[in-house]
Amino acid sequence: MAGGKRPVAPPAPPREREALTALEARVVACRRCPRLVAWREETAHVKRRAYREETYWGRPVPAFGDPRARLLLVGLAPAAHGGNRTGRIFTGDRSGDVLFAALYRAGLANQPTSVSAGDGLTMRGTRIFAAVRCAPPDNKPTPDERDNCAPWLHREIELIKPTLRVVVALGAFAWAAWWPALLSVYGRRPPSPRPSFGHGALARVPVDTPVLLGSYHVSQQNTFTGRLTPAMLDDVFDQAKRFAGLD
Repeated sequence: MAGGKRPVAPPAPPREREALTALEARVVACRRCPRLVAWREETAHVKRRAYREETYWGRPVPAFGDPRARLLLVGLAPAAHGGNRTGRIFTGDRSGDVLFAALYRAGLANQPTSVSAGDGLTMRGTRIFAAVRCAPPDNKPTPDERDNCAPWLHREIELIKPTLRVVVALGAFAWAAWWPALLSVYGRRPPSPRPSFGHGALARVPVDTPVLLGSYHVSQQNTFTGRLTPAMLDDVFDQAKRFAGLD
């Protein structure tokens, strides 16, 4: 339940904060994928009519949340008129509305909405980033674009590795992105065959690496059709909190 005072992790040491800040600067400057660069910049120029008076971010979207996270949420990619507009992941779109309402109910966010980068939103023990940091056409990154972005994903996980206990993959794309990170960051080969993605899927191997939980993505397609309900998200976050020690 949201509300009331909750324990928080101590602030990240200056060296950790500096490393995350330096990584963020490198991510934001990335132009590695020509198709994504063209799309994010075109979208930021043309804009959606409802946001025509706004200045779009139009760059790769960095991570957001607690630098000493015990719980990591991994999404697919920023939305063209959400994160690509506001500069913060899952901010300013319907997917974010659903996600942050659930995080608030779980006591992992201080408010149920995420509308702009300066709206005062903070996270408790939780960090969020996407497997691909730029908005892709039709919300579909290519395998090459996923692989180009993988070093940012791996470096971010490496920096929060000392506290990280649980990863929630929002969708099959994020679930698949975890396995190369397991090898790169933890030096552990993925199990063969790899555990299948599904809502509520749980992978706990090997034992000295984070627990992996699966959730259907908070896309409008899933939430509008009832494939993903608020109760289903609550169940996943309740599990994640227990594994992370954030109850």
